Amino acid sequence: MSEQRNSRDLGEGFRQHFELLPALDEASRNEVYRIRHEVYCRDLGWEPLQPNGLEKDGFDDQSLHILLRHQATGEPVGCIRLILARDDAPAVLLPFEKSCADVLDRQYIDPAALPRGSMAEVSRLAVMRNFRQRKGESSSAASISDPDFQQRGPQTRFPFIPVGLYLGVAAIAKRLGREYVFVLTEPRLAEHFARIGFNIEKVGGVIEHRGERLPSMFRISQFVPSLRPMIRPLYDVIESSVNQAFDAAGR
Repeated sequence: MSEQRNSRDLGEGFRQHFELLPALDEASRNEVYRIRHEVYCRDLGWEPLQPNGLEKDGFDDQSLHILLRHQATGEPVGCIRLILARDDAPAVLLPFEKSCADVLDRQYIDPAALPRGSMAEVSRLAVMRNFRQRKGESSSAASISDPDFQQRGPQTRFPFIPVGLYLGVAAIAKRLGREYVFVLTEPRLAEHFARIGFNIEKVGGVIEHRGERLPSMFRISQFVPSLRPMIRPLYDVIESSVNQAFDAAGR
């Protein structure tokens, strides 16, 4: 009974504190770009400051974005995007296909052999300063650490924000039928995610990209079934929000 109550707590707790939605119009996409500018340009200095306060790149036009807001105040919390491989332009590679070309384990899985319409890449995870000010997070766009997954209780700090954003892009990938979802992760991120049932597979060696990163992948057909029972209500809340937004937009 306690585990069932805790799982309901995650779904209801997220719904009470956050609003997660796909950024399907220009206004919400610009809100995403402003979050990225605050985090990637002002806070971390990873990208140059822009006069218009928007951080964008050449992959945004082939991406779907997730925007997370604080429910009570409406203030922006974080964002993430899902870059869609172009089946109409197979020569246009996803970012990881370029940066990890020399370290991919192509005997395990070769992106070049997959249908382009089945692939996507997660990137540009960013969380606003006010929602990531914990020890050791000043040099990270978002953070997940060991204490986040200790036994639940009054002092537990389940990482709603980064986990919720990843669940959001997974829900979009599922809706669009993108089976193979790639991501560059910090080496320990897959280990942390495994604790809650994220079945993330390493597909290559370490590269240097704003710190050490590993090319990893999850398969959408296995993603939801692999989630632990405690996490499933959280995913269900997020997937419902994603699908409602797409339905309302006629997409």
